[in-house]
Amino acid sequence: MAGTLNKVMLIGHTGDEVKMHYFEGGGSIGRFPLATNEEYTNRTTGERVSNTEWHNIVVRNKGAEVCEKYLKKGDKVYIEGRIKTRKWQDDKGMDRYSTEIQCTDFTFLTPKDQQGGPVQQPSQSQNQSNNTQQQSQPAQQESQPQVSQSSSVDEDDDLPF
Repeated sequence: MAGTLNKVMLIGHTGDEVKMHYFEGGGSIGRFPLATNEEYTNRTTGERVSNTEWHNIVVRNKGAEVCEKYLKKGDKVYIEGRIKTRKWQDDKGMDRYSTEIQCTDFTFLTPKDQQGGPVQQPSQSQNQSNNTQQQSQPAQQESQPQVSQSSSVDEDDDLPF
């Protein structure tokens, strides 16, 4: 198969604050857990069942700094990215695996009165097609300020938009 796709879209609540790691070259990584919930009724017992799935989210550079500043534990957020599984060895030499969501886009969904307000993090490909999107969906685009990791963002400005 020539074409493949690795894309994840999640809406959930943060399980903790964003943990940051900074590198010598100026880059940074932010990590936080995200909980998604599934609710359904068991057909045999009629009982309401709720399942929670936890996802490890990884955000890089400017996006990580925005998440650290505005995301708090319990906030609702939309995450878009790709699945990445890493293999490593524990202290006993056993192979271990961890699966993460490498975040490429995010939108804060917690209302303004409960946190700093909605902010959208578009990917670089979305930045290029942003003019087309604004013409087709002007009301949505105006209500959500955008943040980009591209070089057009002023590094001295701490505002996310």
